[in-house]
Amino acid sequence: MDSMSSGARGAAQIFNSTVAGFAIAAAWETGALDELEEHGSLSLPEFCTRHDLHLPSVDATMTALASVGVVERHGEKVGTGPEFTEVYRGKAFFHWLTVGCGELFSDMAGVSRNANRVGTFYRRNGAAIGYACRDINAQSFDPVFWQAMEELDFDFTSVADLGCGSGGRLAQIARRYPKVRGTGIDIAADALRDAVAEAGTAGLGDRLEFIEGDVMELRPDARLESVEVLTCFMMGHDFWPRENCVASLRRLREVFPGVRRFLLGDTARTEGMADRDKPVFTLAFETAHDLMGVYLPTLGEWEDVFEESGWKCVGVRPVQVPADSVIFELA
Repeated sequence: MDSMSSGARGAAQIFNSTVAGFAIAAAWETGALDELEEHGSLSLPEFCTRHDLHLPSVDATMTALASVGVVERHGEKVGTGPEFTEVYRGKAFFHWLTVGCGELFSDMAGVSRNANRVGTFYRRNGAAIGYACRDINAQSFDPVFWQAMEELDFDFTSVADLGCGSGGRLAQIARRYPKVRGTGIDIAADALRDAVAEAGTAGLGDRLEFIEGDVMELRPDARLESVEVLTCFMMGHDFWPRENCVASLRRLREVFPGVRRFLLGDTARTEGMADRDKPVFTLAFETAHDLMGVYLPTLGEWEDVFEESGWKCVGVRPVQVPADSVIFELA
C-alpha cells in the first residue's frame, strides 16, 4: 500500500523532474532521444555498445526519464512514454536550461546578493546555448522566418545576420538563394572561427563573410552599406533598456543605409500569465535574464520603440513557441 502523503509525493515529483531535466539533455546529446523518435524503442546494451557509452550511466538516465513518463522501461528495452512527443519537441529548451545555463541557476543565491553583482558575476555555457538555439530556431522561428523571406516583395542580393554565431542561418539563406552574398556579425571569436570553417566546408566561403564586433557598437562600414535584408534572432533583448534600444536601432539605420527589410525575431516577457500556467522555457528564460540583470521587454514595449528609432513596423508574425515570441518586420 502506498504510504506516501500527497505533499511528499508532490515534493518527490518536483525533485525527480529536476533530475529528469538533466537526463533529457543528456539523452539528446548521446543520440538516445533521436533514436527513440525514429524507431520508437532501443536496446540499452546494444545502444551503449554502438555509441561506446557507459551502460550504468545510460541506464540511470533512462530511469530518470521513466520517472516522469518520457520513456517506459521493459527490462533492457526502452520505449517512448506518454510524455515523449512533447519532450522531444522541446528537448533544446531543456538543454538550454540544464547545460547552457546550469552554472547560472546553480548560483541563484550568489547572484542574488548585491555585493556579488560586480564585473562578470555569472557564467553560462555559450557553446551549449548555441547548440540548443540551433534546434530552437529550427523548431520555432524558422518556419515563420522562411515564410517572411518568401513573401518579400523585392529582389535582394545581400543579407547580414546580427549575432550570427556559427553562421547557420546565413548558410541556409545562401543555399536557398544562390545569388545572395551574406555577412555575419558576432562578438564571439570562437563562434566566428567555426562559422568560417563551416562555410568553407559547405562550399560557401566565397559568398559568406564574417566580422567580429559588438552589434550594439557597430560603426559605418563600406562592407555593410549594400545590405538589403537584415536579420537578428534571439538577441534583440540585449539592446534594452529602452534608451539603449532606441540608440542601437538608430545606429543600425546608419550602419545599414541600404536595408529594405529588417527581420527581428525575439522572445518577450509575458504579461498577465499566472505563475502556474507558464509553459516550457518561459519561466527559465525570464528568470535567467532577471538573474543576469538583463532587461527583458514585453511585446508592447518593443512595438513602442520602432518609430522613434527610425524604423517602421510593417508586420508582426507570431511564433507559437516560446510564448510571446514574434518576428517583427521592419522597414
